[in-house]
Amino acid sequence: RHKTVACIMWRFGTYWKTLMQKFIPVIARILLAQIFLVAIVIQLTIIFKNPTGYDDFRLYLGQHGLPGIFAPLMILVQLLAGAALLLGYKTRLAAYVLAGYAIFIAFALRINEPIVFMQYLAITGGLLALSTIAPTACSLDSLKKK
Repeated sequence: RHKTVACIMWRFGTYWKTLMQKFIPVIARILLAQIFLVAIVIQLTIIFKNPTGYDDFRLYLGQHGLPGIFAPLMILVQLLAGAALLLGYKTRLAAYVLAGYAIFIAFALRINEPIVFMQYLAITGGLLALSTIAPTACSLDSLKKK
């Protein structure tokens, strides 16, 4: 009986490990994507609710030394790369783009709060780690490989 329980536990442990190795990257991909998607949805809501919302966004960027052309670029990067990451489409490329974007934001916006600055660096680290294990399960990338 003792050997049977040990065998069941070993098989369960092996199964659990395999399951986690498969789905933890999926969870990481979704959580990382939502940071950018939720942020841009909030930003777009602010822009569309206020008649001067887009101009206010451009002024905010201007206060940080960024020209107005960065407003649509930032919106596009967050929307397109965030959606690609969420869906697992070109996951590695999307992760690299968003990692570069996070570093850019941390430095270009001159974030003076050390914790927020470190959070952007941590997000970059998570994205770079994700790029090494792409494609993940439950993704468009993994469907293409079949």
